[in-house]
Amino acid sequence: MHIEKLSLINFKNYENLSLTFSEHLNCIVGKNGSGKTNILDAIYFLSMTKSAHNPLDNQNIKFNTDYFSIKGTFVNARSTDTIVCYFKEGEKKSFKKNKEDYGKLSEHIGRFPVVLITPYDSDIIRESSEIRRKFFDSIICQLDHDYMNNLVRYNKNLKQRNSALKNFSKSGKVNKDLLETYNSVLLDLGIKIFKKRKSFIATNLIKFNEYYKFISDEREQVSIRYGSQFDVPDVSQKLNEYSKRDIVTERSNFGIHKDDFHFFIENNQLKKYGSQGQQKSFSIALKLMQYHALEIGLSVKPILLLDDIFDKLDSNRINKLLTMIKSGIFNQVFITDAIKDRTENLLKDFELNPNLYLVDNGKVEIKNE
Repeated sequence: MHIEKLSLINFKNYENLSLTFSEHLNCIVGKNGSGKTNILDAIYFLSMTKSAHNPLDNQNIKFNTDYFSIKGTFVNARSTDTIVCYFKEGEKKSFKKNKEDYGKLSEHIGRFPVVLITPYDSDIIRESSEIRRKFFDSIICQLDHDYMNNLVRYNKNLKQRNSALKNFSKSGKVNKDLLETYNSVLLDLGIKIFKKRKSFIATNLIKFNEYYKFISDEREQVSIRYGSQFDVPDVSQKLNEYSKRDIVTERSNFGIHKDDFHFFIENNQLKKYGSQGQQKSFSIALKLMQYHALEIGLSVKPILLLDDIFDKLDSNRINKLLTMIKSGIFNQVFITDAIKDRTENLLKDFELNPNLYLVDNGKVEIKNE
């Protein structure tokens, strides 16, 4: 699969832009702040129905306008599909596939997969457990819509349960029947989500280790360990024990919303003991694992977006990624960089000449090398 055409209206710093891409390699070069990352984000938006960087849709509207539009043409062996996203301030976001609206935006997730690698991916390692859960959930949701629906229902039930706990405290009375209803849903959905997360790690751990060894030249052993409160013999009993604490603290202290994915290097916590280079290798391996899982699960090669990686990675890791690109593991690849000469030098050995796009403050000059 590849994106053939992209059109932007009032998206971030682009007033009106239309681009045609190579189905293999596309290089977007421009100074920092010129808008090269915004092109990748538009592609990401068409895949995931949201920006990778700005969680609020109105933050993606060009200054002094009140709407934006993103249009993309995706091509694969079976079909050519046109996806249009339209958002206007104060209105509901619209997504259409071949001029037909989706009943729910969630129906679009997983149909046109992309994988984005950025210099900030190490945040998955350094930041909170919520960031790690979102990363793995975003992959599994694209592979399994039942999982996505269960996750949405679980979070809705969790919110209602927490609200009920606060009301119990205010009224001084505990509605045991209501609490039991919330507990039953939390337990049922939690078990399903737990099993899926556990299975995903078990299925993809070997491939993750292969990628890490390749990127880091096999210097150390790494692992991912999934930790969950549901990983006990009697989950129901454990939930009942926690419910007493929940009433006192007015929040839910037990559930898959407390899960974490622990990263280790030589049996030590990567977050505490891993070097910056080791953390970068680990985060790249995570994204390559994501690519592999989506390719196998969806039977299509995702679009690979590499954003400003040349600035933050050492030459060894850059060469490893370029070796993978040259080998044909990926299909369509986008690379952004701030320095034209560096990009041309790194890519001079490619058999297929990349499309080169020079970006300058919302204007794009196309040079097919």
